[in-house]
Amino acid sequence: MAKKITRKALLKEPDEFITFSTKLLNLAGKHQTQLISIVSAAVLIALVFSGYSYFNRKSESKAYSMLENSMREYKISVKKNGPEKALKEVKDSFKNIIDKYSGNSGGKIARLEFANICYNAGDIDTAIDLYNKALIDFSNNRFIKCGIINSLGYASEEKKDYKSAVAYFEKIVSEPDNSLKDEAYFNLGRLFAIMEEGKKSKEAYKKICSDFPDSFYFMIAKEYVS
Repeated sequence: MAKKITRKALLKEPDEFITFSTKLLNLAGKHQTQLISIVSAAVLIALVFSGYSYFNRKSESKAYSMLENSMREYKISVKKNGPEKALKEVKDSFKNIIDKYSGNSGGKIARLEFANICYNAGDIDTAIDLYNKALIDFSNNRFIKCGIINSLGYASEEKKDYKSAVAYFEKIVSEPDNSLKDEAYFNLGRLFAIMEEGKKSKEAYKKICSDFPDSFYFMIAKEYVS
């Protein structure tokens, strides 16, 4: 049977926490300078991380603000002057955002938006270069990544590089649960027809009819298949 320890007996025993605290305070007295240095270093590190976080948020905010202004300027100009002149007017402002903020999300989105602007203006080579860089920027975002691959497919088609265009659209159809699959199959159907590969073209259209009955492209694909 365990021996019962009374409250009176406990009070006679030294409090382990108090004893430890006393020893710690005595140690602190002996090594005050070192402790102050350690605490100061910890505070400095905390301030550095806090400052980095603050300036990072500030940097993101600045990038998005500049992007918003540049997009507004582009939308006004493209309505008034067309895509080619609009590109010339916003080119420097977009390059400024990309150069200054390429490491944060605002700069990455600016690069992707500028790629679209270049594509719409017919500067396909620049668009392809920017899309390829954007692929790296958004490599962990499957939805955006597929959208960029889709754009690379269209850009390659514009250059009449049909083999590359097919390769990009085939990447899209190979992805699971991709909302762009029906569009990609439709584009494959078109491109195979241009390349005079009738069998492959028909197979692509059949895939729309069998797998995507609610697709915008369903009725068009059905006509090609029948």
